[in-house]
Amino acid sequence: MSEHERQHPNLTLGILALGAMAYALLQSAVIPALPDLQKSLNASETGIAWVLTAYLLSASVATPVLGRLGDMFGKERLLLWTYVILSAGTLMAALVNTLPLLIVARVIQGAGGGIFPLAFGIIRDEFPREKVAGAIGLLSAILGIGAAAGIVLGGLIVEHLHWHWLFWIPLVALVGAVVLTARFVPESPVRVPGRINWLSGLLMAFGLSAVLLAISEANTWGWGSTKTIGLLLVGLAVSAAWVFAELRAKEPLVDMGMMRLRGVWTTNLAGFLLGGGMYASFVLIPQFVEEPKSTGYGFGASVLAGGIFLLPATATMLLTGALAGRVAGRFGSKMALVFGAAIAAGSFIVLSFAHGEPWDIYVAAGLLGAGIGLAFAAMGNLIVQAVPAEQTGVASGMNTVMRTIGGAVGSQVAATLIEAHLGTGGLPDEHGYVLAFLLSLAFLAVCILASLLVPGRRPRGGRRLDPATAEG
Repeated sequence: MSEHERQHPNLTLGILALGAMAYALLQSAVIPALPDLQKSLNASETGIAWVLTAYLLSASVATPVLGRLGDMFGKERLLLWTYVILSAGTLMAALVNTLPLLIVARVIQGAGGGIFPLAFGIIRDEFPREKVAGAIGLLSAILGIGAAAGIVLGGLIVEHLHWHWLFWIPLVALVGAVVLTARFVPESPVRVPGRINWLSGLLMAFGLSAVLLAISEANTWGWGSTKTIGLLLVGLAVSAAWVFAELRAKEPLVDMGMMRLRGVWTTNLAGFLLGGGMYASFVLIPQFVEEPKSTGYGFGASVLAGGIFLLPATATMLLTGALAGRVAGRFGSKMALVFGAAIAAGSFIVLSFAHGEPWDIYVAAGLLGAGIGLAFAAMGNLIVQAVPAEQTGVASGMNTVMRTIGGAVGSQVAATLIEAHLGTGGLPDEHGYVLAFLLSLAFLAVCILASLLVPGRRPRGGRRLDPATAEG
């Protein structure tokens, strides 16, 4: 690739955004389609839940590993292969007609989680310094935008098309991303020599999978069941062994010295809490408005209409993600994270105490999107600022994993609260939803406190800080 072709950051950002959006759509579009999938595949409720669980487990393991491999062998090369693997899994999902094969396809798709840390690394290595914060901000927001848009897309497909179109539509974007990445995205020159630490990789994979599986199935097995507690303890024990192995390794998969940096662990803590407060809302809001009017609080919305209630979140995420670079330049990424968590918390204040009219939900969704867009962008920049260039991929990958774990915890606890408060006819009582909204509010309130622990300094006179060196 010529030097001239390396000077098109907007084209590179567009290509990265295309692949990231396809991945985010695949993550959430199946949620409103689960009842349709269960009927079509003649599956049990527990079995069909694995369509989500398999994707979650695979993404959580693959994301930091691919980020690390990108740091070692080249981010563009690994990104291209990640797109190819994700495309293969998506094509398989679009063709299969049995639950076991669909679950295998979802496991393959989960490898697409590596898109985000690899893309962040490419942006840091290739973009002009003044464009780094804004580009990372926009790409970070796409993870939330795609999650919300996926609910709408899933609703459209459930009402008008066969469920296979959940995968055919994103596949078109992924094929385009493969071709465009191979042609236009430059290979980052920043590499860190090393080898793959397979022992650490296996320990991390087993530990993370056990913890996430216990959390994901806790609502089915029971939080106090022997199976849940036993698997959780095994996962934590293996994770502790992984940390010990990494500390002793000459070439660790994840540098624990990096994970102890204040700018890293505080941002990861905020990511866990933000995920706990945010991800449940993409299920809670549509589910709430789809409850029958006979409950006294639901709006009786269709699956498609339920997804449309999230459109304000999609719009405001796009807006704040695009403006995140300017906000970070003016106030610092640390304060952008604080502002974002506070705005998102405002959404759940509305949902907890004023949810009787459709406009209440639209306002809450708009606040949620604005807060998430700003906070996601800030976290992406804070991680990039806190670590050396050669650790960008693995550090960003671990932050994504922390958000995923937080989301799994928040979603499952919220579901437990709703199921524990069933009213007449077995339908959820309004109080259960209020408790779930208050739970999300509590996650975000603690996230604000955690964000204040992130190291940072105030920009002078509103001047933009160098994203590669600023602390937030």
